[in-house]
Amino acid sequence: MAVVHGGPGAPGEMSTVARELSSAVGVLEPLLTAASVDGQVEELRVVLAENGGLPLALIGFSWGAWLGVIFAANYPTYLNKLVLSSSGPFEEKYVASILKTRLQRLRNGERREAKALHEAMITSTLSTDSLTRFGQLISKADSYDLLPEESQPLPVNPEVDRSVRDEANRLRNSGRLLEIARRVECPVVAIHGDYDPHPADGVKQPLSKTIKDFRLILLKECGHYPWRERKARDTFYCILNAEIRQP
Repeated sequence: MAVVHGGPGAPGEMSTVARELSSAVGVLEPLLTAASVDGQVEELRVVLAENGGLPLALIGFSWGAWLGVIFAANYPTYLNKLVLSSSGPFEEKYVASILKTRLQRLRNGERREAKALHEAMITSTLSTDSLTRFGQLISKADSYDLLPEESQPLPVNPEVDRSVRDEANRLRNSGRLLEIARRVECPVVAIHGDYDPHPADGVKQPLSKTIKDFRLILLKECGHYPWRERKARDTFYCILNAEIRQP
């Protein structure tokens, strides 16, 4: 199987999940660095073709969930199951509530700082330090009862993050992302926390009408990072282990 990180410029953030699952199955953890959607799709294809026992299960986290959908649509023979963990919404109408929810969960000073960094990110490429700080604030807002990191994450790549994020958002806002999803043939399972600011309905409603074999599993008391949530971690891994064993 393979795990795909989010970001889009956050390689290595799924390392804890990869290690946990590797006790039962071989796991690939591609570290994607291309600055375009097509570039990351091709990077993923090469890693799976050269190192994977195809077809395999793929778990995509956050941005990686979108990438998994795009990859499954383009290379249907590579995957026998796609798991979407904490995916972003697939339609623009669900987007406005995300930042609003996040800001409401922060203290006044943190709220002002996060809002300023978010506005700066829209118009320019943040420095690595600023992007890391923004990630820290957002992680706090995204989480219900977060456990400490088990390993030091790799640095976020600001250029990759901005370039791929902008391109991916255009795909969603134009409706093209859902058009691509219609070509997905393998079973798709979404795992989503009920405390995640990314609304579960933004995944469930569009994909249930688009992908023939689709299910969504909602985790209670769980934010955006289920493998780090104190009350949801064990359930998350039980679900993953069950899903990757079922065709």
